[in-house]
Amino acid sequence: MKRPLRYLVPLVVFGVLVVFLGRGLFLNPQEVPSPLIGKPAPEFTLPRLHNAAAQFSSRDLRGQVWLLNVWASWCVACRQEHPLLVELSRQGIVPIYGLNYKDHREDAIRWLQELGDPYVASAYDVDGKVGFDYGVYGVPETYVIDKQGIIRYKQIGPITPDALQNRILPLVRELQAS
Repeated sequence: MKRPLRYLVPLVVFGVLVVFLGRGLFLNPQEVPSPLIGKPAPEFTLPRLHNAAAQFSSRDLRGQVWLLNVWASWCVACRQEHPLLVELSRQGIVPIYGLNYKDHREDAIRWLQELGDPYVASAYDVDGKVGFDYGVYGVPETYVIDKQGIIRYKQIGPITPDALQNRILPLVRELQAS
């Protein structure tokens, strides 16, 4: 009786592992559920990127729908989404605010000068504490925040034209109309 169990237990454990790993192959890594969706966005006050003496506070944005884009000059994927953010900014559909994450101030300013600055303002999160509060997995990440300061959507990774047209902009328009 002991002999069959000795072979059966490892076989069952192996089968369970195969099921879990197999399921993981079909998950989208950009659709990581955020516990912050539907909850108030963490409030913060940080120095502005372009002027360390001036403060940027998320409280000042209440009453409007806005995007918070977490980015860094060292981020390759941020460079990929940047032209889309610049174009969105030019269209004036929704204000975009930046959260410069764990970066060197000079590098970030130079990056925006070279590639264009889509942000109404950028906060400078040098140690990543605000990013941590927002549950940032890595940059870029973008949050849609409503008029009451509630996070309604989180885009992990670069914004794509598809995500912008089919998820972000329809949500922004719906929130602006309410």
